[in-house]
Amino acid sequence: MKKVLALILLMLPCISLAQGSVKWRITKPQWTEQEEQKFGDFISRIGAAVERRECFQVDTCLKSSSNPYAGTDPGNLRLFADCADLPYYLRAYFAWKNGLPMAVQSDVSPREGGDNNDVRYTKFGNRVTGRYSVLPSRWSSPNAIEILNKTIIDMVWSASFRVMGQEDTGLFTDFYPVKLSREAIRPGTVIYDPNGHVAIIYKVTDDGHIFYIDSHPDNTLTSGMYTPKFVRSFPQQGAGFKNFRPLALVGGKQNSAGEYTGGKIVGARNSALPFYSLEQFYGNRPDPGGDWQKGQFIFRGVAFPYYEYLRIMMASGDLKIDPIQDTRSSLADICTSLKDRAVAVDVGRRAGVDKKPHPERLPQNIYGTDGEWEAYASPARDARLKVAFMDLLAQSRILIQRHRAGDPSIVYSGANLPADLLATYEREARACQFSYTNSSGGAVTLNLEDSRQRLFGLSFDPYHCVELRWGASSPQELSSCQDDANKREWYSRERWLRYQWERRYDARMDYSLDELTGPKPGAGIAQPPDVDIIRYLNSQK
Repeated sequence: MKKVLALILLMLPCISLAQGSVKWRITKPQWTEQEEQKFGDFISRIGAAVERRECFQVDTCLKSSSNPYAGTDPGNLRLFADCADLPYYLRAYFAWKNGLPMAVQSDVSPREGGDNNDVRYTKFGNRVTGRYSVLPSRWSSPNAIEILNKTIIDMVWSASFRVMGQEDTGLFTDFYPVKLSREAIRPGTVIYDPNGHVAIIYKVTDDGHIFYIDSHPDNTLTSGMYTPKFVRSFPQQGAGFKNFRPLALVGGKQNSAGEYTGGKIVGARNSALPFYSLEQFYGNRPDPGGDWQKGQFIFRGVAFPYYEYLRIMMASGDLKIDPIQDTRSSLADICTSLKDRAVAVDVGRRAGVDKKPHPERLPQNIYGTDGEWEAYASPARDARLKVAFMDLLAQSRILIQRHRAGDPSIVYSGANLPADLLATYEREARACQFSYTNSSGGAVTLNLEDSRQRLFGLSFDPYHCVELRWGASSPQELSSCQDDANKREWYSRERWLRYQWERRYDARMDYSLDELTGPKPGAGIAQPPDVDIIRYLNSQK
């Protein structure tokens, strides 16, 4: 009987493989610094392909030559991840391919004192209340396809990132906060925006710019540059930069094939992590009273605003800023966002959402919901775009002021900085062109300056015609729009929400058309912010 049982057990892997499953085997019991570097290289290659626009989706990127493991995946691996899934998915995929341990936070709950039932947006952050480990046993190995296709996707969401990262034993956090340095913030580092967005870094330039990739509900991948569109917040919400906590399998036994079974997976303690730091939350000169907003970021005896300090620390050597090149980088980032928005809006058009009747009410919160609105609306994406244009104007002011004050870190040899910045803007804005397909199937070409001028007319509402999604106002461009009077009135009354750049997840927004008569508490503002960089630069020449 024992021989028969043994024979059946030996046959099980073969049966599973015939059905298309692939087993997860651990051959390296610990994530070493060398493995972390390899993971970063893996992310860098994927990010570079997205930046070059060689691939646009998680599946196409992982099937492309940018993935060193391309061609080794079974056909039933979905290769699908939205924004919260992406860092975990890529981490798990890499761990599987390299025989490394993997474990995730399987559940989180609001921290004590929290007053928000939606754990994605808790005021005081979350705590880990469950963990799941990928553990091969003596008799069987976990099914990697099932783990990647379903287990990881089901267990993680943006709430998983809303942790500060101090817990390092028991129900430890998957991430730990890092020091603001090039050594700590690197390819593979995760960025968490407490407004509900997650990205993973693939590149840091010598002049201190940080670039990331992120995913979306339709499986598209986009790239961008870190700017104030990623906000700071109450430390327990865990906003900012965090690295995966290195894992180790302890107590496992190695068989003759070099595979480890049994034991348990533990995370590295904070005290053993050379880059663990709370600096990004409290500053390198914390407020004696503990107020995180009063913490200072000091460099060579001078206090800098957070985003400027970060740039200084991320630069290779002493930071030198070429205002012209800096403006080009910011414009390139905005251009990428506009082109990515064109792809996202077209996904909704092809799904036919714009042809459906408008719902009687908006979602309870337009920035955090589900269903068609979650998949096809763009309020959060558009808010980040507004912040990017606002930051472009703010940075132009700062660069001109610092140059006039004789700041040695500003490298400019021309005769008229405002005039040169204006020429740079106009040239790059014209060069940034993209098209959208209108309701009649025709192509409409816009550029970056067109988008700036109609920025607060861009509809985030997926039930509007594509012309209104792109802020059309001329009779000629609107002639192909088939929206009825009801939809046109929704567009008109949603302008208060379009003016708002701050993403508020604590505000009620489920208004009917009759109720949407103006700005409401936390929902909408009376006038849009200034983004007129042309007027400003002309005034400074």
